[in-house]
Amino acid sequence: MKDAALKPDTQDIVVEEILPHAPETIWNALTKGELITRWLGMPTSGFEPVVGKRFTFKTTPAGAWDGFIQCEVLEALPNERLVYSWQGGHEGNIGYGSRLETVVTWVLSKAENGTRLRLVHSGFVLPRNDTAFRNMGAGWKKVVPGIGAIAAEHASLKKRN
Repeated sequence: MKDAALKPDTQDIVVEEILPHAPETIWNALTKGELITRWLGMPTSGFEPVVGKRFTFKTTPAGAWDGFIQCEVLEALPNERLVYSWQGGHEGNIGYGSRLETVVTWVLSKAENGTRLRLVHSGFVLPRNDTAFRNMGAGWKKVVPGIGAIAAEHASLKKRN
């Protein structure tokens, strides 16, 4: 009981969509750097779906934070599951840009009309990460459905070439 009182309250963002594409098409959109940059809306550098691979996203800096999100691939099971750490912010910041140490998990499963894509962005420590939790919760709800459109466009271009 004593340990439970010391554990901070954490929250997860969960977004689930059924996209009208094969898991392979969605996986491609989740694992190609130039496509990630398009659906996420942040420059992506160094991403490869290889366990241990470190990469970054770049967003708007705040206070003592330079705007870089440091990530590492923790799990990569093609067409099924992708997990990476998501760390950014700075201890000295309050609100936007506060220290953030979270994990992003993508799960793909076949659905009757395509692929069920489930995102779980876990580990938001409240109240410290309230702003990130609120902003990213709203953001992921817009981003996840858009992955399907970018995946379809990329698949269509590949077929033509």
